[in-house]
Amino acid sequence: MAISPDYRTYQGARVAQTQAVLDAGLRAYMLRVYNWMASGLVLTGFVAYAIASYPPLNNAFYPLQETAQGLRHVAGPLAWIAMISPLAFVLVLSFGVNKLSTRTVQALYWAFCVAMGASLTSIFLRYTGESVVRVFFITAATFGAMSLYGYTTKSDLTKMGSFLMMGLFGIILAGLVNMFVHSSGLQFAISIIGVLVFVGLTAYDTQRIKADYVQFSYSEGSEMAARRSVYDALQLLLNFINLFMLLLQLTGNRSSNN
Repeated sequence: MAISPDYRTYQGARVAQTQAVLDAGLRAYMLRVYNWMASGLVLTGFVAYAIASYPPLNNAFYPLQETAQGLRHVAGPLAWIAMISPLAFVLVLSFGVNKLSTRTVQALYWAFCVAMGASLTSIFLRYTGESVVRVFFITAATFGAMSLYGYTTKSDLTKMGSFLMMGLFGIILAGLVNMFVHSSGLQFAISIIGVLVFVGLTAYDTQRIKADYVQFSYSEGSEMAARRSVYDALQLLLNFINLFMLLLQLTGNRSSNN
């Protein structure tokens, strides 16, 4: 049976309409993800700055102790707890995002941001405020460019995934080794490779988030969309923070007091 031109036109219009709805939903979803990420970044920065600038809290996390280089802030028990606790929140969210309620996922995300902020307090002790601000804007520009690339490129970045994860595990292991050997050369190499890894992960994760939305077609206002948007924001936030810290290690100006 021949298919009439009118029917083909109707089918084409239906496909175009469906694609337009999908595109609009994707843009709204990505905007939600970026809003969660930006809000989390603001909270993280506020907590870090508040602890660093309020002496009683600052001394509770990093008490002054006499060292070979003179009186210096050193990490106390609270600082070590703050540095370890973000990992616990990430693990809970990673394994429980599809099982936990939306409110629980959101609460865990805010708790992660507070813990991460507390763990980043030391950057205001180690680096000058000017260099922290400068590196932040460099990171924001780099992150924005790579995330835009990941969203718009037609290239399939999934092939990069396994390579980037190998690089990530490699710098984690190298970082653990360097905690004992204290090699400045190894630390420099870790920072350079780490920047490349997290620049790549930013583009990769953005494309993955886009592909997941298209594959699973999260309904606007659904519980799944609400939970996944928070989790996806967490992935991008982790990329941003790690990229910021690595660039700060490479280009930040050290404070004369620490």
